[in-house]
Amino acid sequence: MKKATIYHNPRCSTSRNALAMLEEAGREVEVIEYLKTPPTKAKLSELYKKAGITPRQGLRTKEAAAAALANASGDKILDAMVKDPILIERPLVETEKGVRLGRPIEKLREIL
Repeated sequence: MKKATIYHNPRCSTSRNALAMLEEAGREVEVIEYLKTPPTKAKLSELYKKAGITPRQGLRTKEAAAAALANASGDKILDAMVKDPILIERPLVETEKGVRLGRPIEKLREIL
């Protein structure tokens, strides 16, 4: 079975459920706690391109700091995410079949 990578926040129930889904599917999982080890701007950009979403669609809008990005470009949003990774919506999962933002979590089935 091929490996999956999850950009994970263990305090988030959706992220924990996504990790459990990957494990139940028999995947070997690389867990990246993105708050401790944030992805680079280039990596984030690549992940969003593979997922078919924009940086704005990957923005965690529930965070107060996201309000300041209301009119920001995708490039500025990526810069803000790298500086303050709490702005990255989670869980972001990558497999050999692609990348999906697990909201709703059922979207992950598309790449398992």
